[in-house]
Amino acid sequence: MAAPASLEALNARIVSCNLCPRLRAYCAEVARVRRRAYADWEYWGKPVPSFGDPKARVLALGLAPGAHGSNRTGRPFTGDGSGDFLYPVLHEAGFASQPAAVSRDDGMKLRGLWISAVARCAPPANKPTPQELRNCAPWLDREIALLKDLRVVVCLGRIAFDGLLAHVRRSDADALPARSEYPFAHGAEFALPNGLTAIASFHPSLQNTNTGRLTKEMLLAVFRRARERAEL
Repeated sequence: MAAPASLEALNARIVSCNLCPRLRAYCAEVARVRRRAYADWEYWGKPVPSFGDPKARVLALGLAPGAHGSNRTGRPFTGDGSGDFLYPVLHEAGFASQPAAVSRDDGMKLRGLWISAVARCAPPANKPTPQELRNCAPWLDREIALLKDLRVVVCLGRIAFDGLLAHVRRSDADALPARSEYPFAHGAEFALPNGLTAIASFHPSLQNTNTGRLTKEMLLAVFRRARERAEL
């Protein structure tokens, strides 16, 4: 099968993916049962496509859709606590047209930013298996190839950070030094062999934001640094 020639075509391919039976069954069941607070919603219930500016210089890379967030709304970081924390920061940093993200039809536009994830289906307990991550990996490879203006990747969480390093290894197994030379830490910044800059951040999950492990100021500093490194 030929590789998708555009980000739009890639998203269409992602939405129709059925490589992970466990995840497809879980997402469909969550969409069927629904949470009481969202009983009147028609859940998306499919792999979640990426979102943003096709000419983005910055990629925000997350872990996976939330069961009642992106799996409900069909757009990354939309409709759950992580998105409620992230999008106001993106708005203040100049990437998002508005601070609130509630649905695919809320008018949100991104400028200079593309949002994606290393897993495209909501996993039980937010934990995709290693094989499920490997199944999703080719989507990220093609996506990065299609983002022709990309300069910086903000990795939201350790799994996203490891996913980006795995992408570099797949591109050139000999290019990446030992994993120990890329320690994950909030705000850590690395020049990758493929010319991109990686900036690590704690994930904006409620577990991190409610405990103060990640504050608005910390995440805003990361995205302002990304703007600077991308020369936006």
